[in-house]
Amino acid sequence: MTTRPEARIRPVTPGDLTGLLGLMAEHAAFERGQASVQPWQLSRALFEPPARLFGWVACDGADLLGYAAASREFSAWRGDEHLHMDGLFVSAAARNRGLGARLVEAVVGFARTAGLPEIQWQTPAWNLDATRFYERLGAVGKEKVRFSFDCSPAR
Repeated sequence: MTTRPEARIRPVTPGDLTGLLGLMAEHAAFERGQASVQPWQLSRALFEPPARLFGWVACDGADLLGYAAASREFSAWRGDEHLHMDGLFVSAAARNRGLGARLVEAVVGFARTAGLPEIQWQTPAWNLDATRFYERLGAVGKEKVRFSFDCSPAR
């Protein structure tokens, strides 16, 4: 019996954009939404200084299996920065291999290296599997309701 080599976790590179966009579309569909980011927007946020977005991928050879994305935010209440993990996703076919936990480890490592004392994120209330996963990692849920306000020009 041959064993599958362990997938690698690494920072996103420009060559990952097409696969990353595919994972983001899969993630958005899973969360009952639709991804609208354009390749140039993602590239600019990740790779043009100053970087606005930081990303990591789980890969098996050339295949991208999952990703994590985060950005620095400022807490007005606390007066310091934290890391906001905007996305964490592992494709259905690659789940239960520990990749989600390893992606979170990469985000935690980045936050520690950057001197950021906290990581914040959200998940849909109906996603109980994600809630249990985060709790197993030691994360603590906060009772809040997330709102969104469309500020785009009237059509």
